[in-house]
Amino acid sequence: MKNPREILEAYKQGSVELEQACAELSGFRDLGHAKIDHDRARRCGAPEVIFCPGKSTADLTSISRELLEKSPTLLATRATPEQYAAIQTAAPDAVYHERARLVRVQRGALQTRPGVVAVLSAGTSDIPVAEEARLTAESYGHETMGIYDVGVAGIHRLLHHRERIEQAHILIVVAGMEGALASVVAGMSAKPVLAVPTSVGYGASFGGLAALLAMLNSCASRVAVVNIDNGFGAASLAASILRSCMGGS
Repeated sequence: MKNPREILEAYKQGSVELEQACAELSGFRDLGHAKIDHDRARRCGAPEVIFCPGKSTADLTSISRELLEKSPTLLATRATPEQYAAIQTAAPDAVYHERARLVRVQRGALQTRPGVVAVLSAGTSDIPVAEEARLTAESYGHETMGIYDVGVAGIHRLLHHRERIEQAHILIVVAGMEGALASVVAGMSAKPVLAVPTSVGYGASFGGLAALLAMLNSCASRVAVVNIDNGFGAASLAASILRSCMGGS
């Protein structure tokens, strides 16, 4: 996406028509069923991402095609296999990560950014949300590591990875049940912890509400909490923090 000065200069020189210049200055393209925010990468550091639930296959095809006209990357979250097939209509090179329910397109070399993101999961049942976070951070150009099934039910498993944890710049901790892992990790590391409660657990976990409240009430400092099952949101926040602290466009 060109910045406004470049668009105006192009119009001044006659290389673009007035209507095209006005459309580009608006920053979005109206498809009728969706308004595609082409300016988001310049404004926020990352292009618009498709949230798949509720979208028809036709919607996904047209949205994907429009996004890829302006960006070499595409990310779609919470996609079913059928929705992946719809995206493939516009992008045959799309890759589906089934466990994370994530679709990615990367055309050309991925721009690498400084900062390592470690994603920890309490149990194997939390891995789908953890993988959504890890793959999202990876798509933003950050080195990632997955440290999975290291919950407090066997805390020696977590301590075994202490050196790896300290190699990261920011930690995303994904846990269901009582969500205790976030507090433990924040108590053993000086790195920022982004906690992701998951809906994993028995009846009294209330679909992740118990983990959410436990994380919000953590006695350990440096814990920030995102919504239940929101691995994408945690990774987006991690990338934003790293851009602010370590640079990289």
